[in-house]
Amino acid sequence: MLGLGTSPSAQSDGAGARGTMSAVRFLDSRPDHDLTYNDVFMAPNRSSVASRTDVDLTSTDGLATPLPIVVANMTAISGRRMAETVARRGGIAILPQDIPTDVVAAQIAKVKAAHPSVETPIRVAVGSTVGEAMALIPKRAHGVAVVVDGTTPVGIISPAEFEGIDRFTQVQEVMTTDLTLFPVDATPAEVFDGLSARHQKVALVTDAAGALVGLMTSKGALRSSLYEPALDPSGRLMVGTAVGINGDVAGRARRLLDAGTDVLVVDTAHGHQERMITALRAVREARDAFLADTGRRIVIVAGNVVTARAVDDLAEVGADVLKVGVGPGAMCTTRMQTGVGRPQFSAVLECALAASALGKAVWADGGVRYPRDVALALAAGAGSVMIGSWFAGTYESTGPLLRDHQGRQYKESFGMASARAVRSRTRDDSAFDRARKALFEEGISSSRMYLDPDRPGVEDLLDWITSGVRSACTYAGARTLTQFHEQAVVGVQSSAGYDEGRPLHASW
Repeated sequence: MLGLGTSPSAQSDGAGARGTMSAVRFLDSRPDHDLTYNDVFMAPNRSSVASRTDVDLTSTDGLATPLPIVVANMTAISGRRMAETVARRGGIAILPQDIPTDVVAAQIAKVKAAHPSVETPIRVAVGSTVGEAMALIPKRAHGVAVVVDGTTPVGIISPAEFEGIDRFTQVQEVMTTDLTLFPVDATPAEVFDGLSARHQKVALVTDAAGALVGLMTSKGALRSSLYEPALDPSGRLMVGTAVGINGDVAGRARRLLDAGTDVLVVDTAHGHQERMITALRAVREARDAFLADTGRRIVIVAGNVVTARAVDDLAEVGADVLKVGVGPGAMCTTRMQTGVGRPQFSAVLECALAASALGKAVWADGGVRYPRDVALALAAGAGSVMIGSWFAGTYESTGPLLRDHQGRQYKESFGMASARAVRSRTRDDSAFDRARKALFEEGISSSRMYLDPDRPGVEDLLDWITSGVRSACTYAGARTLTQFHEQAVVGVQSSAGYDEGRPLHASW
């Protein structure tokens, strides 16, 4: 049995633990078995970090995004709305591989055109109906639609104006016209103070000609002062895209590069296979040709893997970042169907050490359900943490907002190896071939991901995650994520120890 943090290749040559990255320190002796996030905890250190705001959460994966959060390239989760919202707060979203290249290129263009700090509004024309506005408002967390006459804002409509109103009524008949307007160069503090003085929740931001640029809420103003956006070299919001390992991989990669993607993710469930290595070489060649033409280097991510040997093999043929995780995702049934996979904390720990030895990094993909899990993944050495199903139940995920028989809001989610995803990915195959492939699924095809009433938007979840990770760093005495990994002290706990740390929302 391999000890945690020891790669197979290092053990075979007698060199011990590999890499420039130090292994995580354990409170007691290291266990001789692999660990999940639930199996471990962090012990506090003596710390001189006085405030959470003193912590720099810049990712250590080579992208240097201000927030080490990546939205998984799942069709039910990651789209344009998710990408621009997360990028404004410092993370990055990966658009899925199942979407046609021309559609992805259009989504990239819209993300790049979005304002880096002002929220994108839902616009409805003055002649639109209340029903049309009602269908659009749930697509954003701010809960309003802006009524425009051409490009000029003339009113706001929210669910409060819908009460008792016929769906075919025009919005101009019921909209609120008492607007709070700010120029595009207004500071977050000015917007916040202006909204407070007028007892309003939404400010409209306009350019010098009076055209609508976007909007900002009081909470959005606060967030703009706390978060830095993830920007490309041209000052536009960052976004990544995924490619599979079949078909014209190099051609799709080059078209995505030309469209402006900031990251290419070569993605398949089993990353340590020959077809991945062939596809990864093709993507690297396309990236290198793009670099020669433009002078811009793009990070290549490849996965998924869970061993140091896989890290070595994929890094050798072109991966800058290795995506780590087989089976920990909420929509994944791989472990129960095949017995294949690995507890995620140990997988991240070993792969991060192996990647560091080669000057590479890892993304921890899957298995996070609480802020603590994100902190533990970063402590184990992840450069960023990829989140999927946790973000599915938010306003910004791609699916329509639905309600169950009790009126609870939810979104439908599904795994990327499920029959539903396979049908989408094989849309160009014959009906017979599609039906055959759909028989072999390794994921849930339909799951209800309920919106948390306290955190219904992805920004609410980012606040929660960021607060937890910053606090974890202060407990470890770390001001950066590199220091966090070096200084974190991890212990192993029983399931009772994990349960002891769970809060009670009602008395016992």
